[in-house]
Amino acid sequence: MKNPISQVASLLLEKLLLLVHVRPLPSSSGGEPPPAPAYYDTSCFKRGDLLEVPRTLFIHFGIYLGENRVAHLMPDILPAVTDDRRQIQRVVTNKRLILGVITRTASIRVDTVEDFAYGGSILVNHMDRLFQDQVLGSEEVARRAEKLVGTTAYSLLWNNCEHFVTHCRYGSPVSFQTDKFCETVKMIIRDQRSVLASVLVGLASIFCLGLAPSTTLPTIFIPFVLWMAG
Repeated sequence: MKNPISQVASLLLEKLLLLVHVRPLPSSSGGEPPPAPAYYDTSCFKRGDLLEVPRTLFIHFGIYLGENRVAHLMPDILPAVTDDRRQIQRVVTNKRLILGVITRTASIRVDTVEDFAYGGSILVNHMDRLFQDQVLGSEEVARRAEKLVGTTAYSLLWNNCEHFVTHCRYGSPVSFQTDKFCETVKMIIRDQRSVLASVLVGLASIFCLGLAPSTTLPTIFIPFVLWMAG
């Protein structure tokens, strides 16, 4: 059996990368230029298709609208501070994206297939096998996506790019990546060794570092209660 501590470290890193959703973005202050976008044959895509771009640790999702356009959700602070569409439509920088995550602000934007996939391979309607009787008509899917374009709230747990595409194509917002993350966190919290580690850290903080019990006791009490409840 795998070490649960290493598992949670790996998954926390995975979800940290999931927060930024898409790719390493070019910095507005210079640095290495982004890789040249790959060529994509869009003739194999149909309006309303669900596009997935698998990455090493996460997947980004979008809805194909036709004419080399993809609607996708990503964190972005800029729509919350300006109405200038020209600025908003520029490639989202790391700074914009991180501030969007922190302030829980996002936009559902329309980009070219090249900008959406950023050199990655694309899977088409790969999730349909999980929603065999729930796939909506292609035009309905595209219209749902187009209707939602604009500023929206962002939440890793409740409103990310996967929630957006599953709502559009299947009528129900679901994120399997988030579900996997939550289940793993619950498993780690309920593990006796995690509870013991929390107790030791809490006691060390009180007796060795002089921290107030009111600050450190929750690190002991909450995992213990959740473990007992599980």
